[in-house]
Amino acid sequence: MLGDEEDVFDSVTWESPSAPYHADHTVQPSGPGFKQSTAGTEDERDPVKELAETKDAYVSYLVSAKTNLPIFSTPTPSSRRRFQDFVFLRDHLVKDFPACVVPALPDKHRLEYLTGDRFSPEFMERRRLDLHRFLERISRHPTLQRSTLVRAFFESTEWHVHMHQHLAHPPGPEPTPGLIDNISDTLLNAFARVRKPDERFLDMRESVDKFEDGLVVCERLWNRVRGRTNGGGLAPGEDLTADYHDLAVAVQGLGFLESGITDPLSHFSNTLLEFSALLRHKTQTTTDPFLVHLHSLLTYSHANRAVLKLRDQKQLDFEELSDYLSGVTQERDRLSAVISGHAGSTGLGLSAYLKDKVDSLRGADDDRSRVEKMRKLDVKIKELQDAVTTAHETSDAFSDETLREQTIFQYTKEAEMKEMLGNLADGEIEFYQSAMEEWERIIPIIQRIRVDV
Repeated sequence: MLGDEEDVFDSVTWESPSAPYHADHTVQPSGPGFKQSTAGTEDERDPVKELAETKDAYVSYLVSAKTNLPIFSTPTPSSRRRFQDFVFLRDHLVKDFPACVVPALPDKHRLEYLTGDRFSPEFMERRRLDLHRFLERISRHPTLQRSTLVRAFFESTEWHVHMHQHLAHPPGPEPTPGLIDNISDTLLNAFARVRKPDERFLDMRESVDKFEDGLVVCERLWNRVRGRTNGGGLAPGEDLTADYHDLAVAVQGLGFLESGITDPLSHFSNTLLEFSALLRHKTQTTTDPFLVHLHSLLTYSHANRAVLKLRDQKQLDFEELSDYLSGVTQERDRLSAVISGHAGSTGLGLSAYLKDKVDSLRGADDDRSRVEKMRKLDVKIKELQDAVTTAHETSDAFSDETLREQTIFQYTKEAEMKEMLGNLADGEIEFYQSAMEEWERIIPIIQRIRVDV
């Protein structure tokens, strides 16, 4: 975490198509140990469609940031990147920082509210917002924001060269097969459970479960609200926006029949049309972005869950290695007892008895072969002791880092929920204020209708 208040990754900005949704992202968090602002100024230009007339066409985005972190060569780094570059960045941050919660990228094709192809302005704008949110999460993280890969992503003019260099020479030592990699898969398997769970991480997992369950319920309910308001495959008569449009047409028809109040009915019909348009606008500018952000927060929580699961695996590695060491030590002690003539005092079980009989049939039950086995077991015990010590240190270090990550994730989650719910409230307020203005304008017109008795 940042200990120096002068280190600020102030913002992530984009050049993009016009953004009708939340042009002002002003959030001024005061996170755990680092100074951060996600206020961004967005330019109103289209992303560039590269190689437009070929089958290899793609969209590139101009991303930029404001920072005084010393790792950057300029306070305003910028570069143009395509979606595959974001994929490379994310995949290698996960590999380079396994204990960090690296946010997920938006699903490549999960924009079900949109029509048109991936080069349509609406698709590109939604994609831009999702990628912007991804970079904001990276920039909030006190470790990831200092990554040399993140620096190159923002400011390198030879990004492809940097990618190849990163693949050829990844940061940190090359992973080498350790003793734990040579143990049978029957010993370490995906279904094993930690035998001595840490209560702190059990509470965290329970909290994550409840948080994700709440997000799933919210997403399902808001999808239902969206469907009832603006279609979405519902049966005829269940689309509120279309119903108001049809009602406006019906009222317009009445106006042609009622010659005395044709003009008021025409105004009333126009008000209904305006209200229908407001409902559609609210769906596009408030409901859809809210649903996208909600799902993005859910995938971010999945990334946090993956780190908790990896921490459990580190502890499980230590426990399984400890058991393996215990078994090898017992075998070594058994052989020592047999050689010294005190085998009965070791409490041999059926498996040890059968093993002795098999060795006897093979002609390998003499003291010389037992001494050779003991020598090999002593070497193996030494290797296992070193491996157990390393696994214990790794497990403890990973647990400490996971605790720090939970603090960072909790802060980011709260900041995003504040932003997400604030944007939703602003959108709803704007909708209802505009609706009230429309209906208030029609009231004097309706009141001017004369009813003769």
